[in-house]
Amino acid sequence: MAVEIEISEAAVPSARHSKVLIIGSGPAGYTAAVYAARAALAPTLIKGPQPGGQLTITTEVENWPGDASVLGPDLMARMGEQVRTAGVDVVSDMIVEVDLARTPFRAVGDGGTHYTADTIVIATGASSRWLELDSEAEYRGRGVSACATCDGFFYRGRVCAVVGGGNTAVEEALYLTNFAEKVYLIHRRDTLRADRTNQTRLHANPKIEMVWNAEVADVLGDGGGVTGVALRDTRDGTFSQLAVHGLFVAIGHDPATTLFKGQLHMDDEGYILVTHGSTATSVPGVFAAGDVQDKLFRQAVTSAGMGCMAALEAERYLAGHNARAIAADGADTGMTV
Repeated sequence: MAVEIEISEAAVPSARHSKVLIIGSGPAGYTAAVYAARAALAPTLIKGPQPGGQLTITTEVENWPGDASVLGPDLMARMGEQVRTAGVDVVSDMIVEVDLARTPFRAVGDGGTHYTADTIVIATGASSRWLELDSEAEYRGRGVSACATCDGFFYRGRVCAVVGGGNTAVEEALYLTNFAEKVYLIHRRDTLRADRTNQTRLHANPKIEMVWNAEVADVLGDGGGVTGVALRDTRDGTFSQLAVHGLFVAIGHDPATTLFKGQLHMDDEGYILVTHGSTATSVPGVFAAGDVQDKLFRQAVTSAGMGCMAALEAERYLAGHNARAIAADGADTGMTV
């Protein structure tokens, strides 16, 4: 018979073991938890530093299936309640250390609690880079956004600006032309980093106007929403203003993967690499779901889908692992399996 390894609580203070340990509580983490619970895997979910993920700082969400409109925090509260109803062990903790070099995998919370697990689902997400302006933070969700796909619909027939010079910024600007009357693309240099195909599409679009050699110095508003931006010329330092109804910041994202560096294969930007069509990472038994491995779509619904995939793949991994263990035991004892 298979023998389960028990971790002595005397050797490891406050040890907690689970078949599936989920790190992160956004759409990916919550969905993985529901599916793992329904598979009778008794998962543990560590909520992390921002329970609910980026949707908790989002206002109206109008592209979540089944809801014509829902507030981001309300949607995540509903997901959290579903997870608790499913019987998931939800822990308010932040993982500060992990060891993926041996099994069971080990993780340590910032309060000193040790967690061990047969499989891990990493759903720590990614955070948008911001301009770090007080006015930007003031109008975030009221005219300042980091996601055109999420919020572009609100600017139908209006004027918007996008900040950035890479592929993301160009793609955001192009997407906004489906709704906005005019889109300014503000870049601090006089050339873009975006690839040639995107640049060709950009320059061919009559709705987009480039604002070269400029950076946003301040976000202007009337208290209720954005009315414009103050720009500083990067060559001579002079200031000007641009009247816009929305500002989209597209200067990149930072995946929350510092914990796993040196233990998992990642790309140059720190996103976890997974097998194509899968959530499997370079370490068997460790899966990554959501924005932590997805730098292309970054949508709540795709993150949730990947959370589902990760839980199902964790279940299959455990089933295969248990089958091999039983077969090995049978071989050792002369039993027929």
